[in-house]
Amino acid sequence: MEENRKLAASEQALEIANRRAHSLQVVTIGRVIGPLTAEVLKPALDLLQKRHPRLKSRIVGDLSNLRFADGAIKIPLRVVKKADSSRWQEVVLEELNQKIESQQGLVRAVLVHFERENNVSYLLVTLHHAISDGLSSIQLYSEILTYCQKIASGEPIGEVTSLPPLPSIERLLPKSLQGFPGLINGFYNLLRLKFLRDWHRPETLGFEEYVAFESRRSNMVHRHLDEELTERVVNCCRQEKTTVQAALSAAMMRAVAKQIAVGKRIDVRLCCQSFVSLRNHIQPIIDNENLGMLVSFIISFHTLKPNTSFWDLARDVRQQIETNLEGDAIFSLILMLRNIFEFLLARPREIPASVALSNIGRVNIPQVYGLFKIEEISFTTAAANSGGALVATVLTFAGKMFLNFTFSEPSISQKTMEQVANITITCLIDACKEVQTDKKS
Repeated sequence: MEENRKLAASEQALEIANRRAHSLQVVTIGRVIGPLTAEVLKPALDLLQKRHPRLKSRIVGDLSNLRFADGAIKIPLRVVKKADSSRWQEVVLEELNQKIESQQGLVRAVLVHFERENNVSYLLVTLHHAISDGLSSIQLYSEILTYCQKIASGEPIGEVTSLPPLPSIERLLPKSLQGFPGLINGFYNLLRLKFLRDWHRPETLGFEEYVAFESRRSNMVHRHLDEELTERVVNCCRQEKTTVQAALSAAMMRAVAKQIAVGKRIDVRLCCQSFVSLRNHIQPIIDNENLGMLVSFIISFHTLKPNTSFWDLARDVRQQIETNLEGDAIFSLILMLRNIFEFLLARPREIPASVALSNIGRVNIPQVYGLFKIEEISFTTAAANSGGALVATVLTFAGKMFLNFTFSEPSISQKTMEQVANITITCLIDACKEVQTDKKS
């Protein structure tokens, strides 16, 4: 049965990280307006577990024989009370730093109520990264509120039809990459990537304080762009013939370069890790409602000179991403994910990238669910094992862009990350002003 299959190499990597490096999970964070209570939420989570077979799974076995098995506990729901909604990030950090007890289940939820705001709550849903990515976790969040809407209004729900479980990623890849040929291709692309890293020798933020994996924690700096600025960024990217993904990457690299150069006019070599959804690159296309970790990555290399134009850098990022998408590296590297993770875990001083960005773009889930309204939504991943890398997860919802900069503490300090996040946003704003000035002139 697919429900109880052996974990794919990419799924094994994420469970190894979960066991050995504290955690590596996806946390979806929503600010919900309306009378959301545990009494409504608990039966909604039960229905969700019936619909998604992987939410009924747990992970068993030692590291040499990891398997999905049925028998997961009911989705745990924790209810937390805080003074006001400015304290929501405290609960997010708790979730980021508490590993998934995968032998019991692969999902949990937290409902945060506030003493001074009766009609506002935060709902956090934490999923094991081996069974979810940003796109599927956001879709799952929408499903929860759809069930909550029906339960709160007394609407009959009827029989819940269970989705078929996704097969292993190895079976979803093109035939030419399955089996032994896929492994050979994967090792070739891994060696090619190592050669490029050795050749370019990219710099990073480094370690402000080095500690072992076991002593690192995930922390997060949250930012958002209002509707006007979000629209301005999108329009400027279109005008400059690049993408929002590339512009965000350019802004993050500019911010890191400023920290590295500390006011000096020197060249800075960086590498950018861009996460790419495989859902539209697999035939047949995998819908977002199907839970699974269907993400790979592209590494691009850049040299930032003192006179490097922001938009030239963004176009370079876009070009390198598009070039890599033309080949099969995004498929073959996912087959090597366990090897990559084991390499990094064995070398805790290694920093995988200068910057890493997961931008899932505009999410098209409803904002209103009867009595409930999602005012804000974002997602993030645990980053304790990322060392001195600048990591960001981004999405656009209801016209606003939400950015979560996650980082490994004390590898990077809170003060440094606040500065880097602010510089990133400032770079975007200045780049848009530059486009508008050129347009006027």
